[in-house]
Amino acid sequence: MVFESAGLRLAGTLALPGTSVPPEASTLPGGSQRYPCVLMISGSGQVDRNESHKRMPLNVMGELAAHLAERGIGSLRYDKRGVGESEGDYWSTGFHDNVTDAAAALAYLKKHTRVNGDKIFALGHSEGAYIATRLAAGCAAGAEAGAGPDSDAGGGLAGAVLLAGGARSGEDELRWQGAQVAASLTGMNALLVRLLRIDIAKSQQKALDKAKRSQKDWHRTQLVGKLNAKWMREFLAYDPAGDLSRVNVPILAITGSKDIQVDPGNLERMASIVSAPFESHVVPDVTHLLRSDPGPPGLAAYKAQIKRPVDPRVKDLVTEWLQRQVRGAPPLRAEGV
Repeated sequence: MVFESAGLRLAGTLALPGTSVPPEASTLPGGSQRYPCVLMISGSGQVDRNESHKRMPLNVMGELAAHLAERGIGSLRYDKRGVGESEGDYWSTGFHDNVTDAAAALAYLKKHTRVNGDKIFALGHSEGAYIATRLAAGCAAGAEAGAGPDSDAGGGLAGAVLLAGGARSGEDELRWQGAQVAASLTGMNALLVRLLRIDIAKSQQKALDKAKRSQKDWHRTQLVGKLNAKWMREFLAYDPAGDLSRVNVPILAITGSKDIQVDPGNLERMASIVSAPFESHVVPDVTHLLRSDPGPPGLAAYKAQIKRPVDPRVKDLVTEWLQRQVRGAPPLRAEGV
């Protein structure tokens, strides 16, 4: 399927349940079914509709879509601008452009005849969780300028799922991330840092400051080769706390206890900010990739982790929460698994 956003055609996959009619479906005149649906929003980087990159095939969204469809819940996942089958240029796409695209995908779902427009949820992972937060606060229109809410909080959503989501500014989160990554270094990498007397925090801040000063969409950098500076500037400046305080739809927040890219402590911050029904879980031994790993946390383990499926506890927590929302069950407010 294809939908339009800011004059661009973005491609995606609308996955609806099979021929058997689950209790979550409602019936249209003529007998066709309308399903509750989840808008899936991937994390940062040049990732496709499944949240996969050629060097990091996460397939988080692909796995979740299949899991939900088997349980009577549809989903829409899509390729980012300039990725996969979508038009546009990834390197000139900012954080607020990504919010605009997610809002366009939501509008597409609201009009779809096989989707129950009253039961649409946003699910985001990492950056996608920040975007889902913004949508849940009703901040879709005017997103490019970082505007506040333009409609009732909730933005037409029935709820939102935040996987590895944030509750403080992007800059604060990336500083925390840098410290955790530095502490997790082992072997030759740790040795080189000591021998060369590299101050990782100082090097990271230098790179962040360069992005903030830049007026270009992208520039070269020693750390990653090429950096989307526009996205970085906007993400650094965005603080989800204000949006979290405006949300009035149910929220499920899940973070792994071994996440070193997004602070699991954000769940406590969210709980103190969100006034809507809120449920949170820190899943033991789960990393930022939503995989279980009994070893010490570190980026070096990611290559092995992606060979394993998304942790079933994460899938089940998401599915069970969505089913409760669809059926109108009383919300839970929980911490831990």
